[in-house]
Amino acid sequence: MGSLSIWHWLIVLLIAVLIFGTKRLGSIGTDLGSAVKGFRKAMNDDEEEPKKLKQQEADADFADDREKDTSGKSL
Repeated sequence: MGSLSIWHWLIVLLIAVLIFGTKRLGSIGTDLGSAVKGFRKAMNDDEEEPKKLKQQEADADFADDREKDTSGKSL
């Protein structure tokens, strides 16, 4: 009795369609889909950012090494 059956969900869906209409429900679905897509893109960008920072740090270290001559003095 604690879980909802398929008939309960169909009744809830029917009531939602009657209240909001199909156009509004469609636009809500589209908006929700684009929000989820944007969230996933932001999460992937956050994961790639540390990799870019590590690469930039490695490039900076390499540039420092090039500035030193063979005697160990900076140019």
